[in-house]
Amino acid sequence: MLKSFSADLHIHTLLSPCGDLEMSPINIVQAAQTKGIDILGITDHNSTKHCRLIRKLAKEEGIFILGGAEVTSKEEVHCLAFFESDEILDEFQNYLEEHLPHIVNKPEAFGYQVVVDIDENIVEEIDTLLISALDVSIEDLEQKVHELNGIFIPAHVNKTKNSIISQLGFISPDLKYEALELSPHISKKEFIKQNSYLKDQNYIQSSDAHYIDDVGLVNTKFLIEKRSFEEIKRALKEEKGRKVII
Repeated sequence: MLKSFSADLHIHTLLSPCGDLEMSPINIVQAAQTKGIDILGITDHNSTKHCRLIRKLAKEEGIFILGGAEVTSKEEVHCLAFFESDEILDEFQNYLEEHLPHIVNKPEAFGYQVVVDIDENIVEEIDTLLISALDVSIEDLEQKVHELNGIFIPAHVNKTKNSIISQLGFISPDLKYEALELSPHISKKEFIKQNSYLKDQNYIQSSDAHYIDDVGLVNTKFLIEKRSFEEIKRALKEEKGRKVII
């Protein structure tokens, strides 16, 4: 039997320099629980380092975590990438570190980039600026994500900055992705009216939360059998009755 689950798949923690310092793992999980979010996507800029802890905390509260990152291609396109296991997340983290240029972060200009433990103690401060672009193209990035059996979703495609459309002018039919993400500021109907060539694509809508109050601001409904990586992937491909609703 298929069930409906509420998902917000674009959440930044305090690890992202633009993420508010209240966006600690425990606060995010509590906010998701309050908002009735069943599935949460953790997507710090070019880093997966808070996924393990949030998965542990969320499991205790009955919330399913899609672990990943919001990755910036060399064209300055933001993309969401999600992976099934912590081991694959670690492999992707190595890939990110290999391809992210070492530009030193200036906290006074961009914000702090900290990793915390379960007690919210700082255990690491990242000195490489995480909002920089990787040295790989969006095509190469997509291929890497799918090589690791991941989910690839161009982020906030309606935005006038750092979206695939704003940066490249259009979405190539040759690019492989599981869905396109819309920001909270536009409806699917309005977006398709502006981009009719994308009317047959699958969409999610996410909060892109940088502040606690924005967690669950909008959500996507997943009609699936159970909360699992493979079931979410099936829904994005509309297999065997599974689907996404925004």
